[in-house]
Amino acid sequence: MKLNGRTFTITRDCPAVQIPSGITIVIPQGTEILVTQHLGGNLTVTYPGGLARISEVELDALGLKPEDIAPKMAAGAVAASDGAEVTDKQIWDKLRNVYDPEIPVNLVDLGLVYSVDVDRKPEGVSVAVKMTLTAPGCGMGPTIAEDARRQVMSLPGVVDADVQIVWDPPWNQSMMSEAGKMKLGLI
Repeated sequence: MKLNGRTFTITRDCPAVQIPSGITIVIPQGTEILVTQHLGGNLTVTYPGGLARISEVELDALGLKPEDIAPKMAAGAVAASDGAEVTDKQIWDKLRNVYDPEIPVNLVDLGLVYSVDVDRKPEGVSVAVKMTLTAPGCGMGPTIAEDARRQVMSLPGVVDADVQIVWDPPWNQSMMSEAGKMKLGLI
């Protein structure tokens, strides 16, 4: 279901994260919102207070069910099958389902993911991700990092995921993939 450009009236008080401050807010019942971006399962919306990110777990506040709008998997992304060994590719593909709420390019193609370390043990897989943000003052950092952690944890066999935001090296546009640059009209 295409949500971009659709207007909804919030049916119950809805927790959200204000963009770009990263402050948790509540959009009151009865508020009209406009979906500006639906990527990775989450929604970026405009409301009378500005921009906000609504998590996929709050879709019922818009009168929707998760099955109504299954998150789009990034191009080339694959889902792990139950009981399958978790591969590095599957982890990177899960990270391709995470988006900055203001930029329609996933974290991997933005060049924000610096490393993924995988520790395979008999009890399961632990994953450590080092990533950065496009700007040090971005208040959405903890929210984006938690989205990345949640995506990695959704893989069967992953028992722990740690996502750290680092600032060295500083991010710049040259770190973006060709696909990311094309999406933003930079090439």
